[in-house]
Amino acid sequence: MARKKAPNEKITTIKLLEETKLRIEKLREHKRESYDDILRKILYVLNTARESPENARRILERISELRTRMLEEEKQQKEDLEKENQLD
Repeated sequence: MARKKAPNEKITTIKLLEETKLRIEKLREHKRESYDDILRKILYVLNTARESPENARRILERISELRTRMLEEEKQQKEDLEKENQLD
């Protein structure tokens, strides 16, 4: 779930290379996950890896599973939409 911004928190803009942006997006677990959410997740995994590499590995495996499921659902939705359009 996306974290709500507190009233006193500032939002900033950062520049990323397109390649970096694409790599960050590969860690997205669901469509509405923000870049801030993804970067926080990356930092969490890195900090976890320092304390417990095994826990960090499990987190990354879970992210991979969720991402695979998201991509499969998107593919199925696209196929369903194409079928509906063919019926029209």
